[in-house]
Amino acid sequence: MPKLNFSAVARDLTQGIRSGHFPVGSLLPTELELVDHYGTRRHTVRAALAELQELGLVSRRKNVGTRVEACAPTKGFRPALASVEDLVQFGAAHLRVVQAIEEVTVSGAQAKELGCASGTRWLRISSLRRDGDANASPIGWTDVYIDPIYAEIGEIIRASPGILISAVIEARYGRCIAEIRQDVRAFNVGDTDISRALGLRPGEAALKIVRRYFDASGNVFEVSVTVHPADRFSLSMRLQCSTG
Repeated sequence: MPKLNFSAVARDLTQGIRSGHFPVGSLLPTELELVDHYGTRRHTVRAALAELQELGLVSRRKNVGTRVEACAPTKGFRPALASVEDLVQFGAAHLRVVQAIEEVTVSGAQAKELGCASGTRWLRISSLRRDGDANASPIGWTDVYIDPIYAEIGEIIRASPGILISAVIEARYGRCIAEIRQDVRAFNVGDTDISRALGLRPGEAALKIVRRYFDASGNVFEVSVTVHPADRFSLSMRLQCSTG
């Protein structure tokens, strides 16, 4: 069985905190106990605990341990992404509230942003993303563009907010993610439906993340465009030196 990465350990511990298995005020198991429980390395456990601390879920003190401080993140969301699997799990961990499903034809700047020819038709699924609580402030707005031949999955996505769109495409059509290319840029929002849904005033700062999902043949089968308010989201990436 492959060893878990730190993101998987952090997600499992977070779920334990949210469910009350580790109540506020209690201590988490020690690092060595977590190493044994997850069958992983100590540095992996330390990275997972650091992630929980960054989110405000726990505090750590020498000779005391790791204490649970909150049952939900108290700081702006900051995912740590190091692989396709991390990114897919990040998408699965957040509540999707579908706002609209419609066929659109893109052109001009929008087509350039998506990396497709002007006049390309897509099925667009627009959603607010929330960090596990339907009443929490949204952490982002995502427009997912898929081939209109997959239109039948629209209602599945609407009815099942915990299922990833890419996972439904994989299950029904056998197209799997082989690579994700991601572009991130900062910008100032205008007066749009998206900015109003996110509670942003015109001119406020935001991040736009465009992700293109490629199958094993190198073809794009999904594109997502997400807008995150600057004060509710930051992106952490771990880079490691290659060996040899």
